[in-house]
Amino acid sequence: MSAVHKKAAAALAVLAVLGLSACTSNDPDDGNDNLKGGTSDAEAGSNDEAGDKITIGFSAPAADHGWMASITESTKAVAENYEDVELVVAEGTNDPQVQIQQIETFINDKVDAIVLLPFDGAALTPIALEAMEAGIPVVNVDREFNDPNAARVTVLGDNYGMGVSAGEYICSQAGDDSDAVVAEIAGIDSLPLTQDRSKGFKDALKECGLDVDNRVAADFTVQGGEEAATNLLQAAPKIDYLWNHDDDQGVGVLAAIDNAGRDEFVMIGGAGSKNAMEAIKAGNSVLKATVIYPSTQGADGLKLARLLAQEKSVDDLVEVEVPRQVQLYAPVVTADNVDKYLPSAFTS
Repeated sequence: MSAVHKKAAAALAVLAVLGLSACTSNDPDDGNDNLKGGTSDAEAGSNDEAGDKITIGFSAPAADHGWMASITESTKAVAENYEDVELVVAEGTNDPQVQIQQIETFINDKVDAIVLLPFDGAALTPIALEAMEAGIPVVNVDREFNDPNAARVTVLGDNYGMGVSAGEYICSQAGDDSDAVVAEIAGIDSLPLTQDRSKGFKDALKECGLDVDNRVAADFTVQGGEEAATNLLQAAPKIDYLWNHDDDQGVGVLAAIDNAGRDEFVMIGGAGSKNAMEAIKAGNSVLKATVIYPSTQGADGLKLARLLAQEKSVDDLVEVEVPRQVQLYAPVVTADNVDKYLPSAFTS
């Protein structure tokens, strides 16, 4: 195992121990085993056995992106499995001030726990601290606060690990070809998550003597992906491998590739959308793999918030308290294993 992948492997170990879910779709009725469980089928004495009735407040950005929509829908689906949980879902918003007001309402209503995916982690830190000081445990999802004391638990994807997984996949495909041309279409460059993904990608490629020859940034949208890919393809007459950070913007990336009539390279996606996985399974495009960034972080946060509010721990751990941080793994999906992940993918 390479040194750069140790972090991702550690995250997988944590995930395996906790038994938390990996990814989900926008449709809670698609038979996704990851969202099953709950009080109705719980064994006596288990964590899923019905306990005291609790109220959990949930707030996340607007569902204007397939991945973000899945965050909210999977959280709702998991909550429905628990007869002892009342989930209060605030309307999705990309306005930090509105989200702050939502958390203030949760505090005033004295909910038992809050699951919060902040649009802006720094902006939401003070109100999260206020909730914690009021005795309401906060589960921070995906975008971290500035102060670790603002959350009792933080549930994260592995952005650095995504880059590592994508880079290691390219290394495995390139073999001894040290002249392979590698391109990258990032998300929003100003975001730490994009910076982490690019760093992991660069570090993994370095392990096999490759580097990023051409790089552009997009904005996680279809339109932005198409524009960025068009610019990249014009600037790079030859590409062997292309990693696109996000499968939603990847819809636009693939459109640009089709328009340019380019098919000489292998493309790797990011996040793990249903659209991308279907293309991988069909095998009729340049897209041959995608790296999962779990969209169940809110659902996992809901389960952890329930345990906190009911003063329970995690069944499979010796510890008597819920952990402070859970980081989910970033596996690579290819034609060889796509059937394993396709039923639980979100729709772009």
